[in-house]
Amino acid sequence: MTNTTISAEDPLSIIPRGLTWLHTRWLQNTYSFAGFGRRVYIHYTCDILRSVAGYIQFGDDVGLAKDVWLNALPTMDGTGPKIVLGNGCRIGRRSSISARNQILLEENVLFAPQVLIMDHNHEFSDVDVPIRDQGVTQGGRIIIEKNCWFGYGAVVLCNSGELTIGRNSVIGANSVVTRSFPPNSVIVGNPAKLLRTFDSEEKQWVKVL
Repeated sequence: MTNTTISAEDPLSIIPRGLTWLHTRWLQNTYSFAGFGRRVYIHYTCDILRSVAGYIQFGDDVGLAKDVWLNALPTMDGTGPKIVLGNGCRIGRRSSISARNQILLEENVLFAPQVLIMDHNHEFSDVDVPIRDQGVTQGGRIIIEKNCWFGYGAVVLCNSGELTIGRNSVIGANSVVTRSFPPNSVIVGNPAKLLRTFDSEEKQWVKVL
C-alpha cells in the first residue's frame, strides 16, 4: 500500500516568515514609498535603500521573494514613481529592477528567479575613462502589461524610447528582450524573437512562421 502521508513543514520556518512580516511592516511605516498597497510582503533579505523608496510604488498583493533588488536613480527630470509594481505582481528570487526613468509592471506580472529589468545602461562611450566613472545612459521607459510571465534569467533592457511587452505574454528562460512585442506573445532567445502568438478564434497558441 502506498504511503500518502505528507510531511509537515519545518516548524522553524516560522522564524523567516516572522522576520519577513516584521521587515515589511518596518519598511511600510518608516520608508517614504510613493505608494504601499495592502497585503504586500517583502522578504527580509531584499535590498531597497531608504533614499530611493520615494521612487517606488507597490499595489495590493505584491510579493518580493528572497534577495530581490529594487534600484532607482535620482534624477532632476521626470515626475512620479520610477518603479511601479501593480496589483498581484510576484517578483522571483534574486531578481533586479533598476530604473532611471520608469519601469511599470501592470497587474499580475510574474517573475521566475533572476530576472533583470533595466531602462538604462552603463555609459561606455569614452574609452579613456573607466566605465564605472562614466555614469549611465539616458535610457528609455519600460511597460510590462498585465499577466506577463518571465522565465528564469530573462532580461529586458531599454536604451532609448519606450519598450512595451504586451499583456498575456511569456518570455522564455534566459531570453534578452531589447524591443517591444505585441500582446499574447511567446518570446524566446538572445536577441529575443517572437515564437508563438495566441489565436483568439482557435483558442490556442500557434507558431509564427
